[in-house]
Amino acid sequence: MTAGISVDLGSATPPYEQIRAQVSSLIALGALAPGTRLPTVRSLAADLGIAAGTVARAYRELEQAGLTEARRRNGTVVAGTPPPATPTGTPAPESVAAEVTAAVERYIAEGRRAGLDDTALLAILRTKLTHQDE
Repeated sequence: MTAGISVDLGSATPPYEQIRAQVSSLIALGALAPGTRLPTVRSLAADLGIAAGTVARAYRELEQAGLTEARRRNGTVVAGTPPPATPTGTPAPESVAAEVTAAVERYIAEGRRAGLDDTALLAILRTKLTHQDE
């Protein structure tokens, strides 16, 4: 599972928040199904080259949000997506995730047609995410 999670130590976003956001997104997109066991805190910390406390904080926040459950013998597992907190008439989280996934696929396809590699596509996306409030 660590292949889907990375930490940018140069980012203004704290590492625990990067982990929390990435795991949360993987759950929302269905890439991590309910019952899926997450790596141990120590294992993920070692793989990412960060302190175990950083991963533990991310896992605590995921549990507080109802996305994961800490089980004594089974470690931390995905609890599933939280119940929709949207007013009636708005799209369900699953359909929003599907729309976003489709948009990302279109972005990648357009980038490929323009001759951009993965590094360039990620750089553009990171820049837009970092400067979205400006």
